[in-house]
Amino acid sequence: MNTFTKWVGVVSDFLWGAPIILLLIGGGLFLTIRLGFFQFKYMPHILRQTFGKILSKGSGDGTLTPFQATTSALASTMGAANIVGVPVAIALGGPGAIFWMWLVALIGIGTKYSEVVLGIKYREKNEAGDYVGGPMYYIKKGLGWKKVAYLFAFALMIEIIASTMVQSNSIATTIESSFGLPPYITGIIVALLVALVSFGGIKAIGRVTERLIPSMVVLYIVSALIVIAFNITEVPAAFGLIFTYAFQPISAAGGFAGAGVAAAIRWGLARGLYSNEAGIGTAPIAHAAAMNNHPAKQGFWGAFEVIVDTLIVCTMTAMVVLTTGVWKVIDANNASSMVTEAYSTVFGATIGGIIISVVLFLFVITTVVVIVYYGEKQAEFLFGTGFSKVMRVVYIIAIIIGALGGLQFVWKFLDLLLAIVVVPNVIAVLFLSGKVREVTNDYFTNLYPIERKKL
Repeated sequence: MNTFTKWVGVVSDFLWGAPIILLLIGGGLFLTIRLGFFQFKYMPHILRQTFGKILSKGSGDGTLTPFQATTSALASTMGAANIVGVPVAIALGGPGAIFWMWLVALIGIGTKYSEVVLGIKYREKNEAGDYVGGPMYYIKKGLGWKKVAYLFAFALMIEIIASTMVQSNSIATTIESSFGLPPYITGIIVALLVALVSFGGIKAIGRVTERLIPSMVVLYIVSALIVIAFNITEVPAAFGLIFTYAFQPISAAGGFAGAGVAAAIRWGLARGLYSNEAGIGTAPIAHAAAMNNHPAKQGFWGAFEVIVDTLIVCTMTAMVVLTTGVWKVIDANNASSMVTEAYSTVFGATIGGIIISVVLFLFVITTVVVIVYYGEKQAEFLFGTGFSKVMRVVYIIAIIIGALGGLQFVWKFLDLLLAIVVVPNVIAVLFLSGKVREVTNDYFTNLYPIERKKL
């Protein structure tokens, strides 16, 4: 077993190195070019159609409002990585890593938009009358690659067992260190909360995420802005560090070991790619349930996800870490504690720790609720709605086991299974990019003039 798990680790590390990074960046660039750099050309329009219509009920067929579908998708991307991953990128790549994070996020908008457009275009109704969709549907219906669609669905269905365990363990460990609550109690609480929402179906998930996601994003942004306000004189210098050291090496200082340009690019690209999950294929599963009369309009909400997750929330984290100077004091091995330490400089250790613990708890709860739904949809696609309910129970049990730190050998398969999910999804999106361009051209030729007149 040790030899096998080592082999799995070696393969996973290789795939998540250059191959997948090149696939995601190359795919995003290809889609951006093929779609005429729409995310740059029409950014004001995208913002008006999303931020400007958050309260809109939507029009057309669907189960959720466009915003509910978006918050459901955001729930799986907004997580501990927004708070922990950014400081790690800075610790290993220097402040310049943030510039590359921004750049790859803007490119990733093309990928996320394309996924969501295809999710709407190839969706269908299930036995319960709800709209379902995602990569397994557009791979099967759009390309006719049935075996690849089944492989994607099976890999994601199993991957979510490991993912729920890891998420549950992360929050159980955090709660235990902050409040002394035993992990098994945290596991049971999380499992019960997830079960209560999950058994209500996608409508219940939409209602919960519609309220929780904005609340926790606002809580985190407001608290981060307070920390930044206390260090407002350091803001210009922080932006200077980001732009300067994106293109030149930075020397060691205090606990910071220094970093070259290559490290800044590597860690910035990795954080930008993985923070918003553009290319992973999970977002279109949630967006497929949206009420919208044109796939491109829901695709704009995919762009909204990237903007909120990476360009806003991750940037807030970066500014907290840079303006307080904790990045120069704490070494890379303890980078995950940077935000908590930064908060403690303003709120004190106790209150700062509580704020971060509460935010992380909400992030994990919403993430697990939504990824359980994603897993159920894979089970439904493969074996029908009856089996999806069986998998729901499996996922809820996995939450408790994960909180206790059990079956850790399963966790080692997470990255490998995720690679099996990402590769066919991105390839399928590239093959279907002509369909995405048709949808996009149709929108900007026929609906865009009408939408502009409404302003």
